[in-house]
Amino acid sequence: MTSPIIDFLLARSSAPIQELREPAPSDAEIATLIAAASRVPDHGRLAPWRFIIYRGDARVEIGKKLAELAEQREGPLSESRRNQELTRFSRAPLVIGVVSVPKDNPKIPQWEMLVSGGMAAFNLMLAANALGYGTNMITNWYSDLPEGRAILGLAPHERVVGFVHIGTFEGTAPERPRPDPATLYADYSGPWEG
Repeated sequence: MTSPIIDFLLARSSAPIQELREPAPSDAEIATLIAAASRVPDHGRLAPWRFIIYRGDARVEIGKKLAELAEQREGPLSESRRNQELTRFSRAPLVIGVVSVPKDNPKIPQWEMLVSGGMAAFNLMLAANALGYGTNMITNWYSDLPEGRAILGLAPHERVVGFVHIGTFEGTAPERPRPDPATLYADYSGPWEG
């Protein structure tokens, strides 16, 4: 049994970031993406995530700062390595950062909040795809560093869920091997005896 939604989900794939072009989603479409992203399981209604919009010249400025940080950590960069950092956020016309914002709660563990952020990121991608845009989500080396997170606008207690690159994609996303779904589930057979 199929439906248009199931067909859409079964065909989902990530577009190559370097092939995402203008136009990017409009302000109204971005508002729709954020609304869809927030419609995820959120135990305790904590909204343990937020979104940062990177567009325009801000993407270039971030690239300069990431190149400086990479050089501080690695020493002088080759031209290709420098260009890699300079263009981290300017390859696609729009990048939306999905940020985990943990909240203190005696009943809800931090890992649940992070998982909710992952679902928000995926809903964001699906909504962009449904509007006809290509998407790709990455994290990268700077996401694990306090200095990198600060450059990208995160507070010290916040963590990166992912950076969703969005733009118009006119190609065909390359298919990659997928796991055989039949190998991914089984009926419950009692407690684990490892």
